[in-house]
Order: sequence, then C-alpha cells, then structure tokens
Amino acid sequence: MKEINDLNLPDDVKYTKDHEWAKQDSDTVTVGINDYAQDQLGEIVFVELPEVGDAFSEGDEFGSVESVKAVSEMYIPISGEIVQINEALEDAPELVNESCYDNGWIIKVKPDDVSELDNLMDKAAYLDMLKG
Repeated sequence: MKEINDLNLPDDVKYTKDHEWAKQDSDTVTVGINDYAQDQLGEIVFVELPEVGDAFSEGDEFGSVESVKAVSEMYIPISGEIVQINEALEDAPELVNESCYDNGWIIKVKPDDVSELDNLMDKAAYLDMLKG
C-alpha cells in the first residue's frame, strides 16, 4: 500500500468522502475511483457499470468495484444522467488500477446542477480527511 504522500491525486479533479473523483469537461462530468481507493482495494477484477440513460441523485450508489479483497460500492458525486460508460472496463477492469484518472474512468454524467461539484473536496481537503 502506498503512503498518503505517494498517492496520485491530481489538482484538477474533485474528491468525495467515499474516494470517487469527478472532473468537469465542458457539459459532462467524468467520474471514477481515485488512486487511494484502487490502492486500498488491490487488484480490480470486475466493475459493475450502470446503463447509459440511467439517472441518479447525488450520493446514490451507481455501481460497484470488485477486487480480490472486497466488493466496494461506488456513489455518484453529482446528480444527472449517465451519458457514457467506460466499456473497456468490461474486458479490462485492471485499467482502474493502472490508470484510474485516464483509461480507468468509470462513467460520464450530464449533470442536473453542476454547482453540486462545489460540495466536493479539493486535493488539500481530501488529503486532510485521509490523514484524519
């Protein structure tokens, strides 16, 4: 397991208390699990994805990640409609371990209210939470 200071936590994404990340890209928000989450889970063997067109409210469970150690639910950080899922994860769930912010993203959401992103933590606040 990585030390907290060795985690890859980009400055340009927001973080949730449940270890998801969210990044706004024009009119969509890309969501995944962050480096801390994938590090804690270990080798990812399966990702349960929602369907394109599914709608969720902020904080709803939208899928799960299964590793050799545990199954962990994922919670959507922003209300909206799923407009894209990362289909590559169906055949290559290890992409979450290898590249959780790039090739290992999970979903893209068309947000109902983009200001909900203001409820999430920046890198400094997230690190403070991890340090307890």
